[in-house]
Amino acid sequence: MPLPGGTLDICSLSLASAKSSVVAMTFLRSATLALAALLPLSSAVPTARADNGGWDAAHTKAATALAKLSLQDKVKMVTGEGWEKGPCVGTTAEISSIGYPQLCLQDGPLGIRFAKGITAFPAGVHAASTWDIDLINARGNALGTEAKAMGIHVQLGPVGGPLGKIPHGGRNWEGFSPDPYLTGVAMAETITGMQNAGVQACAKHYIGNEQELNRETMSSTIADRVNHELYLWPFADSVKANVASVMCSYNRLNGTHACESDLALNGLLKGELDFRGYVVSDWNAQHTTVGSAKAGMDMSMPGDNFGDNKYLWGTALTNAVSGGQVDQSRVDDMVKRILASWYYLGQDAGYPKVGWSSWNGGVGGPDVQGDHKIVARDIARDGIVLLKNENNALPLKKPASLAIIGNDAINNPNGPNACVDRGCDVGTLAMGWGSGAAEFPYLISPLDAIQKQATADGTTIVTSTTDGTSEGAAAAGKANTAIVFINADSGEGYITVEGQAGDRANLDPWHNGNGLVEAVANVNKNTIVVIHSVGPLILERILALPNVVAVVWAGLPGQESGNGLVDILYGSKSPNGKLPYTIAKQASDYGTSVKSGDDDFSEGLYIDYRHFDKAGIEPRYEFGFGLSYTTFEYSDLTTTYSDKTGGSTTTAPGGAEGLYDTVATVTAKITNSGTVEGAEVAQLYIGLPSSAPSTPVRQLRGFSKINLAAGESGTVTFSLRRKDLSYWDTDAQKWVTPTGDFTVSVGASSRNLALKGTM
Repeated sequence: MPLPGGTLDICSLSLASAKSSVVAMTFLRSATLALAALLPLSSAVPTARADNGGWDAAHTKAATALAKLSLQDKVKMVTGEGWEKGPCVGTTAEISSIGYPQLCLQDGPLGIRFAKGITAFPAGVHAASTWDIDLINARGNALGTEAKAMGIHVQLGPVGGPLGKIPHGGRNWEGFSPDPYLTGVAMAETITGMQNAGVQACAKHYIGNEQELNRETMSSTIADRVNHELYLWPFADSVKANVASVMCSYNRLNGTHACESDLALNGLLKGELDFRGYVVSDWNAQHTTVGSAKAGMDMSMPGDNFGDNKYLWGTALTNAVSGGQVDQSRVDDMVKRILASWYYLGQDAGYPKVGWSSWNGGVGGPDVQGDHKIVARDIARDGIVLLKNENNALPLKKPASLAIIGNDAINNPNGPNACVDRGCDVGTLAMGWGSGAAEFPYLISPLDAIQKQATADGTTIVTSTTDGTSEGAAAAGKANTAIVFINADSGEGYITVEGQAGDRANLDPWHNGNGLVEAVANVNKNTIVVIHSVGPLILERILALPNVVAVVWAGLPGQESGNGLVDILYGSKSPNGKLPYTIAKQASDYGTSVKSGDDDFSEGLYIDYRHFDKAGIEPRYEFGFGLSYTTFEYSDLTTTYSDKTGGSTTTAPGGAEGLYDTVATVTAKITNSGTVEGAEVAQLYIGLPSSAPSTPVRQLRGFSKINLAAGESGTVTFSLRRKDLSYWDTDAQKWVTPTGDFTVSVGASSRNLALKGTM
């Protein structure tokens, strides 16, 4: 959701999918994770929250309350009060007769927008780079804990759309990965963490919103099978995780606005996936009174068109009911769904009140940060991906001198919150821009953190904190090792930053980052490049420089940026992040791009690594890639297919119940064959039998992160659901498990698969 003059975005969703399980030693978790030392890392479906009796009980309570309401009350509950008419970015009126409060809906997916005293967490894409289900869950729980303490009922996140099929997409960083399985797991864990804290999660943006350009007018035409296997997948996982709300998106789906799509809302979401919560519009994504009501939208936000007092629902909806254009039973269903989510999360008893406002700089609210900086730092650190490390250039070992170069090494001189919704690229990049951004309570810059370590080590620091090439080269010539900081930004289209209206114009570093690295590498034989970026960059110019000895992909790390980076640069922990997308050698290798008109999704199932595999294109760094300071060996692959039945076809949240049964198990032995402790993300890829119609070569269907001391071995176990081994049969309108031999591959990335077998 934007400021007036733009468009505002509110909600996000996640799925409870089966995850890989570590059966040996795992991480010592921080206190924030509240895990005992050396507990196994669970791969089971997230533990269900205390849900006050479940959806059936919540709907029963909702029906009782509904009977006490007038039509006027009901219409108030489904119609936003209007932009800036309440303390939050979205509110509905209080209904005192049933004890229902002024409902507060607030952005966003990495922290509470427009508020003070909150944590600015690493972005979704950075959390995905950890491939760590416990950390992702802990992040969700911290987000939810802070939202509840602020009196927020509905936190607009997590983000499953855009999925990220277009690497230039402005809002990809708000979500997790172009791989639907990884995004599905991240959505489920985030939602479970948030809702366990008592706040309603909102899965967004549903569905097909893959770019910012013309997002309110363009149509995404997505084939049925493609939709099920890619774009709907994370939302199915979100519904399986019992997400309370889903936000419909700005774009059209197959020609019809997503918030007025009977197919998307009534057919897929509420029908096939048995979604028990409510659908809220993205801010100003509603276009008609009757069409949106009949299609299955349940709440209009912000109600008016950003303060113009023109409401498509409100009195207009009352008149549509009186005139017989909308059945009162449809309005009853809207209200019942909204109330059910409120009851389901136990928000009807003892819930905090909102004591602050979005419109006064967040003044007056409580400080809700607690100890969440711990999990923020853990994710900032473990989401870093080491791309290159020649001759053990890293970790640093008390270097005599360091040159720190680039504007990305320092904070914006006017403060990290100087630009509204982070709509500028000055200083170090720790989040993208738009309604998915938040205010930093503080931002630890890379230079500040490195300077602290350098003081302890007795290292001389030379700096050039502009992006000037001559200044950078001069500083680099005065030190044994040079660290160059570059970045690339993007965001939501209601803000234009340096000529880029949301989506990126290209996949190059901003501010002549390539030229800056070249200038430094020409004079310093130990040049290390640190990159903060919203998504993939083309790194060919940088990697062609022989003096670039290390490349550190530092993502979008949030408020603990510098601290997390120092943990990796100096080796207090071995890097263990993995890429959640592919880094190509040239932008055209992706096969997708921002469209000026409608998008027919002609690439079908083949996005990111699926496309590279099908087209035989060699990536620069493949999906799932990441180096470590130690080495790992894989051995002892086992596969067991335990259930070959069709499973229950009874519809339940997420789809047919049988889709989520564990039907097969894969195990592998991982050994730390190096000299230091480290964590490895073991990845499972499945190839369907030839009896399945055209399908990707391999698809991620499990991952496990295991921490091992030097010389130690452990076993990872992957539990495969029936859905993980199936494809969507458009003719039969169901998931089908093909017969024949499945290929099973386990390894360190999508193209480094040490173990291969069949099942």
